[in-house]
Amino acid sequence: MERRLAAILIADVVGYSRLSQIDEEGTRARFQADQNDVFEPAIARHHGRLVKTMGDGLLVEFQSVVDALRCAVEVQQLKATQSAAALPEHRLEFRIGINLGDIIVEGEDIQGDGVNIADRIQALAEPGGIAISGTTYDQVKSKIPVGFASLGEQRLKSITEPVRVYRVLLDPTAAGKTLPSRRRPPRRRLLAGIAAAVVLAVAGAALWWQPWMAAKPPGPGERFAYPLPDRPSVAVLPFINVSGDTEHDHLAEGLTDDLITELSKVSGLFVIARHSVFAIQDSVGKIQDVAAELGVQYVLEGTLQRAGPRLRINVKLIDAVTGLSLWAERYDRQYADLFAVQDDVIGKIISALSVKLSARERDQLARIPTENLEAYDYYMRAEQEGFIFRDVDTYRRTLSFYQKAIDLDPGFANAHAGIARVAVDVWRNDYNYLWSAAVARKIAYDAAGQALKLDPNNARAHTVLALLQWVDGRETEAKNSANMAVAMEPNDAEAAANLALILVHTGSSGQAVAEMEKALRLDPSPASSFQLLAGIVFYTAGDDQRAISLIEPTLDSLPKVEPAREYLAAAYADQGNETKAAAETAKLLELFPESNLTYYGYLYDYWRDGDLQRHLAGLRKAGIPEWPFGFTGNQADRLGEAELRSLVDGKSWTGKHKNGTDFTQYFDKAGNTAYRSANTNITGIVEVRGDSLCEKFDGYFLDRIVCGYVYRNTSGEQRDRPYVHVTPRALTFFSPTP
Repeated sequence: MERRLAAILIADVVGYSRLSQIDEEGTRARFQADQNDVFEPAIARHHGRLVKTMGDGLLVEFQSVVDALRCAVEVQQLKATQSAAALPEHRLEFRIGINLGDIIVEGEDIQGDGVNIADRIQALAEPGGIAISGTTYDQVKSKIPVGFASLGEQRLKSITEPVRVYRVLLDPTAAGKTLPSRRRPPRRRLLAGIAAAVVLAVAGAALWWQPWMAAKPPGPGERFAYPLPDRPSVAVLPFINVSGDTEHDHLAEGLTDDLITELSKVSGLFVIARHSVFAIQDSVGKIQDVAAELGVQYVLEGTLQRAGPRLRINVKLIDAVTGLSLWAERYDRQYADLFAVQDDVIGKIISALSVKLSARERDQLARIPTENLEAYDYYMRAEQEGFIFRDVDTYRRTLSFYQKAIDLDPGFANAHAGIARVAVDVWRNDYNYLWSAAVARKIAYDAAGQALKLDPNNARAHTVLALLQWVDGRETEAKNSANMAVAMEPNDAEAAANLALILVHTGSSGQAVAEMEKALRLDPSPASSFQLLAGIVFYTAGDDQRAISLIEPTLDSLPKVEPAREYLAAAYADQGNETKAAAETAKLLELFPESNLTYYGYLYDYWRDGDLQRHLAGLRKAGIPEWPFGFTGNQADRLGEAELRSLVDGKSWTGKHKNGTDFTQYFDKAGNTAYRSANTNITGIVEVRGDSLCEKFDGYFLDRIVCGYVYRNTSGEQRDRPYVHVTPRALTFFSPTP
């Protein structure tokens, strides 16, 4: 038995079976023409030997791996020229795989792992593209004017050890470059009970084909983390930017996002959320493993390459149950045709999976988000920023991108809805470091209203409106708006989670839990902020253990987020775990020393009374004080109504906060007040209600009026200040002056 080292090239026609079903004789004739006119002359010029044809494929042997790659490049460049001039139904596209390895010679035939690896690698090539093994790359990387994109180590069927794989970049601008594998840092894995993922889904095939009906159930080795849904389930892996320029990364991610968003509008599909797809691709190898982890049958993967006004997009749909590539397409278009490409991909998925669309779904899918591609570019940049609790820099960048999109296209509904989403978060959580509450509330209402005026079916705008209505005490309207958001995008995990939040706070805990479970199934590896929201829903529904299991893992990425510490402390206290409750309380007070029960009572005054009292009781049990810094005044030192009036009737206070900030506050005789410190200059109104001093500052504390007390200062602290003023938000020592 003869063995030798050889360079093996295998070429295979993309979608040959599908093309043969349409025109068997014509497809075979075109394959023979390509073999005779393209492959065989190129093989001869580069000193190769055509070993055999294998149905719709060719097996070729070369003594030099450099010759093998030169031959492959020549073939694909010639085929690209031919395809550009041919009708779409007459195009044959090939995938080519090349490996340098040991082979077994049997007469004129060759066998062995060297051949098998080349065959497995060609399946990883793009339609019209070339994939090579690591051994090939090591020999050719500096000898041929092409670029390479690393796919990292791949586990190939029937091959024991992982194999390094590279895709060849034929664009002249990529020559001499090697793009690293797009692997991201590993994310914290959630418990098996947590579900959902942000993933884009795409598929396509013949109209008559209904693959989910004919597919065999998973084999013994294919263990799905979740039962497959009762409708076609898809995950769109993040598109890879192979342009050789990271400047276009956001385009690849934006294309992924848009495909997921559009597919999420189709009630007949099950679509994984974006974050879960981005999170899981880095920790799971094969496509089948990704699908099993997410619990879907179909996975779409693709690449995007932009060179000036030209855009090349490759997509491939894989059935994870059978492991077969079911559909692939390459689009060579102008960048201005991006939306047309998206529409075509989505349309082919819908047709391939025989999904029936309602009239509303057809209208939604036909809608183009904007005619201005520059505005769309800024919108995609905003979406990639994400949303992080209390990260003011992220908020500002995100808002600037949305605003630039609106400046370029005032009719861009999604950009208006994006601003509304940021504004409602700032308002609801009283994050007045960006806007005052009054300003944030108005911006949220105005932006959501404008988005719905432009697009009445905008799911994000309906979700924002629901949150605004809930905090305003309009429960019925809030539930209607939240349900409308879910109806508009049945596969949107964010819409489902916000519906769950509103349901759990409006007396429908059972429905809320079911909706949150659905959201987690759609987004099984959620972002930390989404996971925290899920924990809050389960906590409010009375499931402390589930809440803890969800919130605890968020502390690594959200170490200084107040709600995470707050809800964990209360949940631990509810469970009677005094040690952990005390530890979380200590951390909360270290980060936010002014935290107190009175503050939370005002902040959540729109909750139902039973939910609010349970939460306050849990926080009290955990050790959260009634007033800032644990202040407890002596009843005998508290000022009564007459003394209070004398202190605020045309008087000024000068003093210092417990945290060290100097301040001045003026009260006129008409009940108005002005407050100034180094960083704050605000006005409001003041009322004396018995022995309580009540204040309302525009834009603070959700525009609520809040009450506190004034005590004579007998604490021994800041003895030159005769009075202490305690409110839900501050503890100050002051002296009055006329």
